[in-house]
Amino acid sequence: MIANTVLPPSLIIFIAAGLLFFIPQRWRLVPIVLAPVISLALIWMTPLGDNLKLAYLNYELLPLSVSATSRVFATIFSLMLLFGGIYAYRQASLLELMAAFVYAGSAVGVTCSGDLFSLFVYWELMAIGSTLVIWAAGTEKAYQASMRYLCIHLMGGVILMIGIVAHVFQTGSTQFGAIALDGFASYAILAGFLINAGAPPFSSWIADAYPEASPSGSVFLSAFTTKTAVYTLMIAFAGNDLLIYVGLFMVFYGIIYALLENDMRRILAYSIVNQVGFMVTAIGIGSTLALNGATAHAFAHIIYKALLLMSAGAVLMQTGERRCSHLGGLFQTMPQTAINGIIGALAISSFPFTSGFVTKSLETSAAAYEGLTWVWFLLLAASAGVFLHAGIKFPWFVFFQKDSGKRPDEASGNMRFAMWVFSFLCLAIGLFPSAFYTILPYPVKYEPYTADHLITQFQLLFFAGFAFFALLPLMKRTLTISLDFDWVYRVFAFKLSKAFFHLYWSVDTAMRQAFLKRFYLAKDYLVAHEPSGIISRSRPSSTMVIWVTVLLSVYLIFHFL
Repeated sequence: MIANTVLPPSLIIFIAAGLLFFIPQRWRLVPIVLAPVISLALIWMTPLGDNLKLAYLNYELLPLSVSATSRVFATIFSLMLLFGGIYAYRQASLLELMAAFVYAGSAVGVTCSGDLFSLFVYWELMAIGSTLVIWAAGTEKAYQASMRYLCIHLMGGVILMIGIVAHVFQTGSTQFGAIALDGFASYAILAGFLINAGAPPFSSWIADAYPEASPSGSVFLSAFTTKTAVYTLMIAFAGNDLLIYVGLFMVFYGIIYALLENDMRRILAYSIVNQVGFMVTAIGIGSTLALNGATAHAFAHIIYKALLLMSAGAVLMQTGERRCSHLGGLFQTMPQTAINGIIGALAISSFPFTSGFVTKSLETSAAAYEGLTWVWFLLLAASAGVFLHAGIKFPWFVFFQKDSGKRPDEASGNMRFAMWVFSFLCLAIGLFPSAFYTILPYPVKYEPYTADHLITQFQLLFFAGFAFFALLPLMKRTLTISLDFDWVYRVFAFKLSKAFFHLYWSVDTAMRQAFLKRFYLAKDYLVAHEPSGIISRSRPSSTMVIWVTVLLSVYLIFHFL
């Protein structure tokens, strides 16, 4: 049954993914631009509420249900697909573009799902699409990373489905809404969402897989999986204290590993974990200001994180190098890429007059307003850590520091256009926050540009910058590898399983040999053709009569019993 004759926005994107296969390369920009624009129009044309209802068995499915929160997430997903597609279309393979559209369409589908079954279908399509985006890079490392990535997300999908089935069995409803964290089903659903959010102990899949994708593939990957998880956590588990602790762990986990990294794309991958940690913490706080903050932060983060990865991708495309220790001085021949990278770095660092400042401050203020002083203090300290690893470290070691001698050309026109648009959005949101606040799910009465807030933030950034350059010899990276939790299942568990199977086969072989030895000894003893064999011996007839009598007696006893 259809309540409103409106097409699902995700359907338009899926159709475009199929059309890309048949359209010549010179015309691919047409669906790449039109599909997200039409999707964006449909998102805002679709009335709030349930717009499409389908009957499945004894359940009612709601594959198109729009709320104020889902509208914001679907909007930024469509914008990301639009400008990510423009950034990618000249250098990305056909497989990557098609997979990216399936991936983005599934993310939009998740935000527009009003029931758990529809959400799960889109959830698994996201896993397939994102895996193919990684695989499309065409390298052996990318293939191996994509398989590990797929295993993690299929495991998360299984856990999520178990939770959904148990929840539907308990409640009799498939509706996707607030879920009380009070039993096995709810914890399984929470675990499925947190795996996609990059929460411990499986955060390492982000830094393992995202840097192995192509330059444009990493841009797509940064936007959808973790942010759809943020959306689902916001709808289902807002206000749950457990998420405060999980989020704070993610915040500092991402900072520490990003500071240790030498690979510029792994620095930005760990930064994703850090930034999502801010959002998860705000969801755990659960006030309307905190939820507005998480929504606004997710919106702004997709833009400035994509901008940073676009800048890093342009460097990788032009130099073939991703190690910070082998880069430097690129501002001389890639000034536009450097400027855009710096704008993204300032935005992620919550520099005043950028999008990060007016969005992330909603979350920190929410912690203060709710009396969570310790959470406010930790989030404030974490902001300094973000400035260290993403605000200074990335642009300094890539575009400045010592001259690497590399003189690459500037990035291609389509890549620079996408970067400039996202830089403009970073600054526009920062300069005109009140206009941006109007699209948030709840009414906002908040002024980010107060004297005390500006002074506090400038002091924080100034001392973080001073610490970076004062400790610059310690910040310089070397050709080292940072061990993360994935070492447990990629190396330790693999070696442990090899040792176990080696022990198993050794014991099994020894037992088989011992058995066969006893078997052949018994056989040799029993064979009739040998004079010493027990069967070849002569027996008196009286002995045989006794054995027959015994066997007959046993049979009669069992028969009467």
